[in-house]
Amino acid sequence: MPDGAKKQKPQLIGDRIETCELDRAKMALMNPKVINEKIQERTIDELAKKMIETCLKEGIETVWDRAEIQEPHCKWCVTGVSCARCTMGPCRIMPDINRERGVCGADADLIVARNLLDTLATGAASHSDHGREIVETLLLVGRGESSGYVITDPEKLMAIAEEYNIPIDRETTEVAHDLALAFLEEFGTIKGEIELCRRAPDATYEIWRETGILPRSVDREIVESMHRIQMGVGAHYANILVQGLRTALADGWGGSMMATEVSDILFGTPVPCESQINLGVLKEDHVNIALHGHNPMLSEMIVQAAESDEILTLAKHYGASGINLVGLCCTGNEL
Repeated sequence: MPDGAKKQKPQLIGDRIETCELDRAKMALMNPKVINEKIQERTIDELAKKMIETCLKEGIETVWDRAEIQEPHCKWCVTGVSCARCTMGPCRIMPDINRERGVCGADADLIVARNLLDTLATGAASHSDHGREIVETLLLVGRGESSGYVITDPEKLMAIAEEYNIPIDRETTEVAHDLALAFLEEFGTIKGEIELCRRAPDATYEIWRETGILPRSVDREIVESMHRIQMGVGAHYANILVQGLRTALADGWGGSMMATEVSDILFGTPVPCESQINLGVLKEDHVNIALHGHNPMLSEMIVQAAESDEILTLAKHYGASGINLVGLCCTGNEL
């Protein structure tokens, strides 16, 4: 630096990252005994143990650290007897101090049932909307409006079309178009039940019918669930739980089943194969891309793109030997 030159102060690039609780506790965690105890508590997997050890020593926050920061948990929330469904709450049931009902009159049984149905409906909506997006893709294939998606398993397409009494003595895309419309109708059908429920064993189907839990349509059961859990609507825990059964069937025998069937039609019916798992799938000399999520539509296109000459050339230009795709969650199995 020339004589007399003024030293410039370092400037931040971007926003300052707030220090997390783990950073503040990092010095205490440097105790090898503490680190080892946490590793043993968190996993039995040997590879994961090495990663957790590194994270603890480097101050990298993980799900376990965030869970610890939340402790101690609210005992009313943990047991399900806390309700925040209206602006007059939250209400917590405490029988020992005479708090046996919430503002709306809901007791512990009703509050727990409503919270459970809320969770069921959210999960059913997530799974089934995944199915809806895949069915919509099949419809685009049938219309000739898709880019990159094709019918990979026409035999399965024809077999399912016959279940819906759709004529199959014509072009594959025409059958795909009509089957997609039939599937989409299952989300808001007014015919009284989802067709795929008839796949269940006769005895099981009769139990569903006699107990009144046959799902009427995917969206109908999810919407009714959200309706029933609102204050002033569902007033008996047993009735709430029955709606939970109906909603679960709407997902399992509706949205999720359609997602599975159409995934097979578009991407091929899976067969047993050998693969690798765990952190060893990552490659040091490759561009590693982890594909995560329930919907295979984007992931399948990334697989195709990663195999293209243009992308492989670009990766090698920057010093990588290639592109390594790995899967997380359900997508890992679908790939």
